Amino acid sequence: MQSKSNYMQVTPLREYVKQMRKRYGLTQTDLSEKAGVGLRFIRELEQGKETLRIDKVNQVLSLFGAEMAPAPMDKSKLKI
Repeated sequence: MQSKSNYMQVTPLREYVKQMRKRYGLTQTDLSEKAGVGLRFIRELEQGKETLRIDKVNQVLSLFGAEMAPAPMDKSKLKI
């Protein structure tokens, strides 16, 4: 088993979006308007809702030059 130090540090999506929104001085309303998604979606995203549409997540992330992509995970979390 690989140690955690071999894995890239990962920021949870909800924290990343909130940090980037604040870095650019945007309110949740501003972000929703610029990304073309609803305010409720932004709120749910920043609250860590587990079931969100990936296309809408990518609409938001694209404003910050990012997108969702597969990332390595701790093999001990595999369920197969």
